[in-house]
Amino acid sequence: MAGEIRIRAFLPADAAAVRELFIQVNRLLAPAHLAEAFEGYITRSLAEEIDRLADYYSSRNGGFWVAIDDDEIVGMFGLEASGEHAMELRRMYVAPGARRRGIARKMLGFAEEECRCRNRLQLQLSTSELQQDALALYRNAGYENVREEIADAASNKTLGGGIRRYHFTKRL
Repeated sequence: MAGEIRIRAFLPADAAAVRELFIQVNRLLAPAHLAEAFEGYITRSLAEEIDRLADYYSSRNGGFWVAIDDDEIVGMFGLEASGEHAMELRRMYVAPGARRRGIARKMLGFAEEECRCRNRLQLQLSTSELQQDALALYRNAGYENVREEIADAASNKTLGGGIRRYHFTKRL
């Protein structure tokens, strides 16, 4: 894997690969003491979102994209409307074997441009303390940390379990 990375809209044929990437990355993120909580989070997220991506994101005035290298999905992300002039970045993951190649930065740039095209000039996102590389990426890309919280309750957007979450925003 070392070709030119392309980003394109999610297709139904991508569903199995996206599902596997989601599961793989979340299992790798799980500290041993939260393994059971992560399995619950994965199950819930699959049912509520990942296994119905097209419907989920279209119902939220958004979209979902994949990063492709030699016909293999190496990254993914979604955008959903968040207020009248903002979008929220969701599910940005890069396959472990494809990291450190600028894929996340390329996907982030694509997401920002997509927001501009939709006349939504603010991009919001959140990530957890478990994702130090993501935190560094967002800070280096000019995102402002607007809020931190300890997420106790689980949802399809957060594990809960007392994990610290960081909320960022950027004017585009």
